[in-house]
Amino acid sequence: MSVKVCDHHKSKRHKYLRRFCAGLLIFCFIILLIVLIVWSVLQPRKPRFILQDATIFNLNVSAPNVISTTVQVTVNSRNPNSKIGIYYDRMNVYATYHNQQITYYTVIPAVYQGHKEVNVWSPFLYGNTVPVAPYNGIALSQDQSNGAIMLTIKLNGRVKWKVGSFISGHYHLHVNCPAYIPLGNSKNTGIIIGNAVKYQLSQSCSVNV
Repeated sequence: MSVKVCDHHKSKRHKYLRRFCAGLLIFCFIILLIVLIVWSVLQPRKPRFILQDATIFNLNVSAPNVISTTVQVTVNSRNPNSKIGIYYDRMNVYATYHNQQITYYTVIPAVYQGHKEVNVWSPFLYGNTVPVAPYNGIALSQDQSNGAIMLTIKLNGRVKWKVGSFISGHYHLHVNCPAYIPLGNSKNTGIIIGNAVKYQLSQSCSVNV
């Protein structure tokens, strides 16, 4: 008699377990369906960045492995979304040479970018007598002899997405903008501005969120 009771209880537990699993699957399917519908309606896209120009005040190799940089860059950021706003938290801008940082961080304050809006930033980047890593020394010597150098202007920060009154959590933003610039203004193909030279670059940047 006791065996029959135990079998009955087991059968009930299995029945409840099957119902729970079925309900969980249905719930997950509904959530996934909602996400897909929202995604297809909003069609979210990453912001687009363009390095418009660079004004060179100082960019020289003063020793075989030492570089000094004073540059003002103009970066154009566009929100391509028609239904999603973007909150940019404080972003750090700096220049690198072969993945080595050669300027200090320059901070761009937090800002909100509405639908289809464009923001333009013109930060100054500084780095005085920065030693270049030995493994980059050969490339730097070659660039010096060529009279131009390939830098990468980087922007790192965090963004939040705004849809209606909903604001998402933070996402990391990484922007890389290549810039091929003459060294020491020796090969002047830019516009002279006082003691500086401005180069029009109009270079698209890679964006990862």
